[in-house]
Amino acid sequence: MDIVTATQGFSAIGSEPRMEVLQTLVKAGEDGLLVGEIQQRTGIPASTLAHHLKFLASAGLVRADKNGRTITNRANFEHLQALAAFILEECCADMEASK
Repeated sequence: MDIVTATQGFSAIGSEPRMEVLQTLVKAGEDGLLVGEIQQRTGIPASTLAHHLKFLASAGLVRADKNGRTITNRANFEHLQALAAFILEECCADMEASK
């Protein structure tokens, strides 16, 4: 992952509502949730929720999978793991260099 992609990902979760939506989808696992289910669990109004989902999806953190007329939103676990790995990849490097 490059720094631009990482910055977009961290920026996307830089608001409480978007973090709440993402955590809700992470809790749901691979099955994901419909918009109504996310709304029910978070209490975020539908129009605002759509905005947050679009923002998270544009950063690659959420997938919206369409099956007929139904859209299931899922956390993109692969991207989330890459984002976590990016921030931790140089963990303690300065400590190792000073030994």
